Amino acid sequence: MIHNGLRKLPYNPEAALAHLRASDPKLGALIDRAGEFRLKLGHTGTPFTSLLESILYQQLHGKAAATIHRRVLLIYGGHEPADPHPQALLDTPDEILRTAGVSFNKIKALKDLAARTLDGTVPTHKAILKMPDTEIIERLSEVRGIGTWTVEMLLIFRLGRPDVLPVTDYGVRKGFALTFQRIPKSRAITAADLPKPEVMLKRAKRWAPFRSVASWYLWRACDLDAASRKTAVE
Repeated sequence: MIHNGLRKLPYNPEAALAHLRASDPKLGALIDRAGEFRLKLGHTGTPFTSLLESILYQQLHGKAAATIHRRVLLIYGGHEPADPHPQALLDTPDEILRTAGVSFNKIKALKDLAARTLDGTVPTHKAILKMPDTEIIERLSEVRGIGTWTVEMLLIFRLGRPDVLPVTDYGVRKGFALTFQRIPKSRAITAADLPKPEVMLKRAKRWAPFRSVASWYLWRACDLDAASRKTAVE
């Protein structure tokens, strides 16, 4: 759904916040500190085009990745960037993709993505909207270079799924530690402080079916911590 140029979330944020505040007062206190829920959905495209972009952005800073992404799309659009058809990507010589700045490993991942799109492993946009999160993660994770975390980011920020908790994400783990563990505010979070997935999943049962919203606020906990430390230094 589009409203004023922005895609609307497929769930009610107010209902999500009310549920999270009622089910977990400590999370509710974080919500109050962090303020308005401002998650905005990115352009959906298709699973193929979304994952193509994800692969190109892996392990690169945003500006460099955006430049390479644009160069790749220009291969197929000429003077204007255009998303490739999976078969066109498969037919593209590796040397042309290398000229655009794509590494050999990413070329292999892109071509595996294209092949798995053609054989139906990667679903169409219409099909993915009807699939449960677990099936989406299972199928898309079969693509070379695509792991569970990448699919979880697609679920939260592209598809707007409300109940995703990326327990391997550093920011979510750090935000959980800041919010629920007794760590002196005078010291920074260390690797030893980060919670194990089972600890997070146990507490997060009470957040369902809005764990994506809770995750967004755990990321904000990291922002609040960084801001407070910067203020303390100044």
